Amino acid sequence: MTTASALSSELRELYTEESSRIQQQFAASGDGRAAVMQRTVLVENLALRLWKEIVSPMEGGPANFALVATGGFGRSWLFPHSDVDLLFLYADQNGETAFQEPIRRFSQELWDLRVKLSPASRTLAECDRFDPSNAEFTISLLDCRYLAGDRDLFNRLHDKLIPRMVMRESQSLVQSLAEVTRSRHGKYGGTVFHLEPNVKESPGGLRDYNVAGWLALISAMDKLGDWPNPDSVLSPQVRKQFRPALEFLFAVRCFLHFRHGRDDNTLTWEAQDEAAAARIGTPDGPPLSAADWMRVYFSHARAVHRVATQLLEEIPAAWSSLYRQFQSWRSRLSNADFSVVDGLIFLQQPTSVQDPERLLNTFHFMAHHGLKLSTTTEHRIEQVLPSLAATPPRGAELWLYLSQILIEPYAADALREMHSLRFLTLLLPELKLIDALVVRDYYHRFTVDEHSFLAIESLHHTRQSKSEWDQRYGQILSELEQPELLYLSLLLHDIGKGVPSENHVLKSLELAEPCLDRLDLNPNEREVVRFLIASHLEMSAALRRDIFDPDTVRAFAEKVGTPERLKMLCLLTYADIKAVNPESLTPWKAEAVWQLYISTTNYLNRSLDERLHVDADSENLARLRSLAPTSGRRLKNFLEGLPTRYLRVYPAEEVLHHMEMAVHLGEDPVQLDLKRGRHWYELTLVTKDRPSLFANVAGGLAAWGMNIVKANAFSDQAGVVVDTFYFTDPFRTLELNLPEWERFKRSISDVLTGEANLQQMLLDRMRSQRDPATKVKVQTRIEFDDASSAGSTLIQVVAQDRPGLLHSISSCFAEEGCNIEIALIDTEGQMAIDVFYLTSGGAKLDRDRQKKLEEALREELAPE
Repeated sequence: MTTASALSSELRELYTEESSRIQQQFAASGDGRAAVMQRTVLVENLALRLWKEIVSPMEGGPANFALVATGGFGRSWLFPHSDVDLLFLYADQNGETAFQEPIRRFSQELWDLRVKLSPASRTLAECDRFDPSNAEFTISLLDCRYLAGDRDLFNRLHDKLIPRMVMRESQSLVQSLAEVTRSRHGKYGGTVFHLEPNVKESPGGLRDYNVAGWLALISAMDKLGDWPNPDSVLSPQVRKQFRPALEFLFAVRCFLHFRHGRDDNTLTWEAQDEAAAARIGTPDGPPLSAADWMRVYFSHARAVHRVATQLLEEIPAAWSSLYRQFQSWRSRLSNADFSVVDGLIFLQQPTSVQDPERLLNTFHFMAHHGLKLSTTTEHRIEQVLPSLAATPPRGAELWLYLSQILIEPYAADALREMHSLRFLTLLLPELKLIDALVVRDYYHRFTVDEHSFLAIESLHHTRQSKSEWDQRYGQILSELEQPELLYLSLLLHDIGKGVPSENHVLKSLELAEPCLDRLDLNPNEREVVRFLIASHLEMSAALRRDIFDPDTVRAFAEKVGTPERLKMLCLLTYADIKAVNPESLTPWKAEAVWQLYISTTNYLNRSLDERLHVDADSENLARLRSLAPTSGRRLKNFLEGLPTRYLRVYPAEEVLHHMEMAVHLGEDPVQLDLKRGRHWYELTLVTKDRPSLFANVAGGLAAWGMNIVKANAFSDQAGVVVDTFYFTDPFRTLELNLPEWERFKRSISDVLTGEANLQQMLLDRMRSQRDPATKVKVQTRIEFDDASSAGSTLIQVVAQDRPGLLHSISSCFAEEGCNIEIALIDTEGQMAIDVFYLTSGGAKLDRDRQKKLEEALREELAPE
């Protein structure tokens, strides 16, 4: 026998050389399956060599103990950095005790080789017990494979125990697998169409392929009482679909493992660029851009996800008894056209879908009841689509059916199904342009087509949601005269992104015209859809102005024109923002959209004098006086000279608190109040105005690693400033260290009084904190606007977001002698969009000062 050190050295050299060879071969061929098989063989040879040297030199020995590959190793699916799943199988507890030391050494040797070992030790009897809290282990046995040791013991496990246990526990196994799968899908929003998917765990990834195989295997084994023929587990049609998808996903996952040097399966934008350039998964095809290469990925992922979800839907055991009871009740929905079984739609007359009206009615039935199509129904529809392609339905009759689908509560699900079956693009070919289209702005989380479906879905959800904001917008939705026009506009509003263009809105308008012709909308309906598509960014743009400024409201109201259009544009904006990513619709953004909607409604419905909200302000002042009846003079002095907007931004209780802070300025010239809101922290500052005040607070927050998401800045005629900064705490400094709150406030105060060296604080932060990776390069844009405000010059700065950006911008303002009257801070992904209302000497900025300020900003914001 070889000495332990010599063996370790030999195996380490072998593993390193062979791993390098596998990587080189993959780089040359792009063959993921070959790389996976080669690594499986390599690790298996290492394990067998160690088994022979440490556990037993005898062939098939020792008795009553076996080494079993499970999970991915059992499937012979060892990717370059995959874990290696091993089961040490004992006949009884005595064997486990006897081999404890050899197994420790065996495992240690593999770990020393840097093989990520995931070992499990079980007796045969323990393998026969199903543990619902560890269903993963039982499922891993479905892929078990003999490696070494007592083959008779393994055969008892494989041939007898597993089939018997699966028959006994099939329902629990399937239900556990279904719950884990649905939970995993839920983490990814239940959609394949993520811009940076995980090729293993995301819907449509390799895990879904495994789930489909496990579900089919359990179902077959439950019927046969034995292992089925592997070729019969999945139907020939499914295997045909899976074959190219699997080859592609194998290549992509191998590529990612080699690229990262670890088990990292996230297909980042950088990885997409490299994979497309290297033709990963598409070695024989033409060169593809990253966006087109991702379309290939999505087509394969969609096929895998579709089969996995169909099996989850169609195997009754995959649902709880309560859900099955509910689905049984829903079978009462069956009618002359459709049979509903376990929540799935079957055709009473399979040939009926040859009639376009019957076909459209199928999706209307689905959208109305929230049901899913059965596999056989999907297959029937796929069979008739080629004949429909020659003369697809069109005209007023098509619009009648499509509009009925759009207004139903489960319209988004029906549209997704129509899209997946290629029926929706047959009706509206322009949608092909955004099919699985990736827009790489690091802000949107989903493909363009899925974004549109999510926007439609989010509006329908407002009707049942318990969210206060959803309920408010749901009320507006219920007031619409023609909601179908809003939903159609959402479906078409981004189709222009599918064509290279400087302005996707204008391109979307152009591409929407043939759709409107095909649907034969009347002139008034066309005009509404055109307006919504053309204006779908207008409300978001208006939010980058002072929405409490009557001029901002007036300008926006003049663009909208009518209360009905305002309602539709408000809802479109709300849904559009909400569908970008789960975090995009922040509470303050929802509040801002609502406030702009209310202000514009008042403008459209009232006279010019009434839109100044004199009554509302009077009510606010009356409430202030009722809350502080003895503070009349102090309150008057405090409010004197503050802009009207101040009373609209803050509730009465906050105003009184600010007044009390102002009263104590004689004791401490910097009054600070810090509190934690639901989504962020709020730091309110009351002090005398001074040069660079706003910039220094922004800098102090940046020096603490805080991320500013919003800011309000106000000053009165006496020079008292009331500023509020809303920020998040990415490093959880304040959350985890309550004593830090006082030190934090003292630090900000010291910055403002000059007792702390702000520049040194910022340098220290920059040294300790790495800048976030730049995924999207944002071109700096600086725009001035002298028309939107009577007393201030607006400046909009669009720039690459980075730590301390707001401090840099506001410092430039201070150095150029500009005063910040209002600050509107916004961030979309890695793009900062900040708007400031500036004055100089109490007046607007003249042209020379604007030019100097722009030059200073461009120099400050230029990439280092």
